[in-house]
Amino acid sequence: MLIIGIDPGISGSICFFEDGKIIDVIEMPTMTDGKKNKRQVNGSQIYNEILKRINKIEKQNIRVIIEQVSAMPGQGVTSMFNFGQSFGILKGICSAMQLPMYFIRPAKWKKYFSLINSEKDASRTKAIEMFPSFSWQLSKKKDSNKADAILIASFYYETYKFEE
Repeated sequence: MLIIGIDPGISGSICFFEDGKIIDVIEMPTMTDGKKNKRQVNGSQIYNEILKRINKIEKQNIRVIIEQVSAMPGQGVTSMFNFGQSFGILKGICSAMQLPMYFIRPAKWKKYFSLINSEKDASRTKAIEMFPSFSWQLSKKKDSNKADAILIASFYYETYKFEE
């Protein structure tokens, strides 16, 4: 079964995970928007990235796991709107592709990996411990979003593989 773990948002990532192994992890495809060159997720490229990896896989053998995010205290209105827009684009793409989606709250997967109340970078350390052969792709602090996507996919694989 192919599991697609998604850390939504402009600086998020998408992990393609199969049989307990990382197939690929990509940064969230983005593009510039408007005169101020602000970034937004590139829905067309997300669609193409997913499509080329699921091309020969039957849809019933695919699970898309998206981190279910919500507003956080102190987060600005504009950034929250942009974040929600990214989340909606991902849901729309997966719906249009008729891929089964599951939503997981950050607290649930972080608790499973003992990452509650830890620093943002702790997920990167955990992913490196679990997948040492992939550590070269997690060498920078900014790669914590890739680590989140990996752990989201891994959480689903480890907790739900026996329920199907």
